Amino acid sequence: MQAPSLGGVQVPRGSGTTPVRLRRGSSLNDFADKIDANPASLVTVLFHLGEMVTATQSLDEDMFGTLAAELGYVIEMVSAEEEDRELLGAFDIDLDAELADEDDSQLKARPPVVTVMGHVDHGKTKLLDAIRQTDVVAGEAGGITQHIGAYQVRTVHEGVDRAVTFIDTPGHEAFTAMRARGAQVTDIAILVVAADDGVMPQTIEALNHAQAAGVPIVVAVNKVDKEGANPDKIRQQLTEYNLVAEEYGGDTMFVNVSAKQNLGIDQLLEAVLLTADASLDLRANPDKAARGVAIEANLDKGRGAVATVLVQQGTLKVGDAIVAGTAHGRVRAMFDEHGGSVLEAGPARPVMVLGLASVPGAGDTILVAPDERTARQIAEKREAAQRAALLAKRRKRISLEDFTQALQQGKVETLNLVLKGDVSGAVEALEDSLLKIDVGEEVELRVIHRGVGDITQNDVNLATVDNAIIIGFNVKFGERVEDLADREGVDVRFYPVIYQAIDDVESALKGMLKPEYEEVQLGTAEVREVFRSSKFGNVAGSLVRTGQIVRNSKARVLRKGVVVGDNLTVESLKRFKNDATEVREGYECGIGLGSFNDVEIDDVIETFEMREKPRK
Repeated sequence: MQAPSLGGVQVPRGSGTTPVRLRRGSSLNDFADKIDANPASLVTVLFHLGEMVTATQSLDEDMFGTLAAELGYVIEMVSAEEEDRELLGAFDIDLDAELADEDDSQLKARPPVVTVMGHVDHGKTKLLDAIRQTDVVAGEAGGITQHIGAYQVRTVHEGVDRAVTFIDTPGHEAFTAMRARGAQVTDIAILVVAADDGVMPQTIEALNHAQAAGVPIVVAVNKVDKEGANPDKIRQQLTEYNLVAEEYGGDTMFVNVSAKQNLGIDQLLEAVLLTADASLDLRANPDKAARGVAIEANLDKGRGAVATVLVQQGTLKVGDAIVAGTAHGRVRAMFDEHGGSVLEAGPARPVMVLGLASVPGAGDTILVAPDERTARQIAEKREAAQRAALLAKRRKRISLEDFTQALQQGKVETLNLVLKGDVSGAVEALEDSLLKIDVGEEVELRVIHRGVGDITQNDVNLATVDNAIIIGFNVKFGERVEDLADREGVDVRFYPVIYQAIDDVESALKGMLKPEYEEVQLGTAEVREVFRSSKFGNVAGSLVRTGQIVRNSKARVLRKGVVVGDNLTVESLKRFKNDATEVREGYECGIGLGSFNDVEIDDVIETFEMREKPRK
């Protein structure tokens, strides 16, 4: 029904409860399509409501809510998951239906996927080295694993050759986001605890991730060969966190290992397989189009976008058209963890995939599309939806009341950052950690761009426009970019280890905060006599009771405990007839408080100074 709205504009009206489903970051054009209206009419309606927008501009939920209430509609914003499901449905891809249609005869046993988790420096990477006989630690900055990697090893269990897939998640607390993702794609978690160190904060954090994901846990008590090692203490400590060892009557397997001495490795693999066989039904259908997860991705100079993919369902083959988040392409080549060429990868097989047009995000789902054109269309629609949602999020409305309030409180400072790293997982983890830095409401941190690869001219240009700092993590300048950064005066910082970047940004944020002051009492004096002076006004003849009275310090006057004069200054201070700079406890003095003359006998003069509080 056409009905006049604000300003006489004809707009179709709803009943007041008519629902309209919109994706996050939709524009007025999208809303107009849903209600069969002219976008220009909606622009006019919003103008009369006090909002200046264009028809193609991404709007936030509040603004759509205002417009919908005016026109008699109710907005239902679609979640990212629903939105993606609807998008894939438009291309006849229904992941839920695929799983529901499978019967037992199509499912075949697959290897367990194991994540190694635990506190930093408890020997997770050394343990993986021992398992797969490689040396990753030597190539890591500060001995801390910076990326997620995936490997498959084989072992003989009960006379049968079995494969186990390992995901190596970083141990530093900054990688919470990546470690959490590791728990989501995994079947079993190995919790590494050093026998000489005990349960630490990150041990508990890793434990919480695994338990939240409903993943069975096998505990590897590492460093049992070291002096002071106490494996029994670890077993006792972990009972507090519902991990009760089998020898204590529980159902969690604890294995004593020494990654350095290569002790207990076979028993650990056996414990993993026993746990998998006892509590998990690890089967998947290999005879269908592949579905999986990008464990890690980076930009390689010679090979382009490279993604480490863990296949979860189906079989991935060379030549398949794939979509990974907003990236798409055709599988040009696949390699295993040893660099050997692979033609196809079945369930629970990690492979390195070449052929994507851009770098996907760590944790993006990967699916095989019917053809390359469909893959490109899905990726482009996802990218457009993501960009629109980001624009809507970045657009901040401010009313006159908000503006007045901001003026009263003082200007809100903003630190803009551009993040670049060698792999997407590290960039995401860095952003996640930086946004958790808490320095109150006075200072705001904004990540205006994040990406993978060397720092480019575009990054510098963006930083110039938005007055941002560029943080490079395990990357360097691109060609001729350093000169441009110098010319534009852009601050570029490089870091090999993530927590150094977090410390520096936190310090910078605290430096931007306005100083906080606290009142520090200097002394009190009791008024014994009041002298009239034509030159100085009333002078209080006083006895210093506590501390000291200092000339030019701030003061207040209290009468029977009630403040009668505040924000005063000790303008003159005398000992007998001589001027004094300070008078200590127990001595008498004459105090002049400038134009404040309302001083009586028995009043108390309290002096203080304002000192800057150090930021914690």
